[in-house]
Amino acid sequence: MPSLPPSNPGRRSLLGLPLLLAGRALHAQAGESVRLPRHIGLSDPQLNYVRRIVELALGHAGRRLGIRHVELDMTQSRTLTELATSRSPIDLMWTMTDSQRENSGLLPVRIPIDRGLLGWRLLLVRRSELARWERVGSLGELRQRLAGQGHDWPDTTILRANGLQVGTNSVYEALFRMLAAGRIDYFPRSILEIDAELADGRHPELAIAPGLMLHYPAAAYLFVTPGRPELAALLKTGLEAAVADGSFQRLHREFYGALVRAHPVSPARVLHLSNPLLPPQTPLHRRELWLQPGEAA
Repeated sequence: MPSLPPSNPGRRSLLGLPLLLAGRALHAQAGESVRLPRHIGLSDPQLNYVRRIVELALGHAGRRLGIRHVELDMTQSRTLTELATSRSPIDLMWTMTDSQRENSGLLPVRIPIDRGLLGWRLLLVRRSELARWERVGSLGELRQRLAGQGHDWPDTTILRANGLQVGTNSVYEALFRMLAAGRIDYFPRSILEIDAELADGRHPELAIAPGLMLHYPAAAYLFVTPGRPELAALLKTGLEAAVADGSFQRLHREFYGALVRAHPVSPARVLHLSNPLLPPQTPLHRRELWLQPGEAA
């Protein structure tokens, strides 16, 4: 990237803003905390990991802030809307990025805390139909079947953009019931989520389609409320430092290495999709930030 000409002091001021904000944050009051959402009635297997990521980033940025959970009873889209306001009950949330979210006033920290695993999709299907799914090996075959997704999830747009049929529901738990009842044919779930969803025993009639995976480039970011720009700057600084010294990758491996090994997939059984929602600022060129299907964590 070419260097900035000396005659552009306004641009220099903008480039220096993250350091200025980080400096201000170092002098913030000792009682300041970071509020993370805990959604009522929805088990989130990533919650402990996200807390550790935030702690890791703040530690590498030279700050110790208290972290507390705020219980919320609202959809993902409503949570994002609240986060973008000055009255937000939380300071940040983690979710898949897309252009709309990055242009909504929220402050994205562009380090994929999932290392791309949110785009590794295993297919939840009816156990009675596992033999049929062993014969599915192309997008053309998958396009004959109906997927299920949340109505406000970016994944819904991604699947449809790739020619896949999608039925939606605004209630997360209802999608499992729709699958069990035959109203949809499969429910793509992130490799980060699917084991925990099956472990609770509430859906014994469902199982993972053997050895089949959808993959599209995707990134789960920390999105910070615009009222806490100093927090966004600290998280960015700290995560970059953690990537550089390898502690980010080690923490990810600690949480998800065994999970990746538990779901080996042959390259021939990975169906690749494009992601039209991925913003151009996504750091796909930074190899150290991502994992690919079939690659060890």
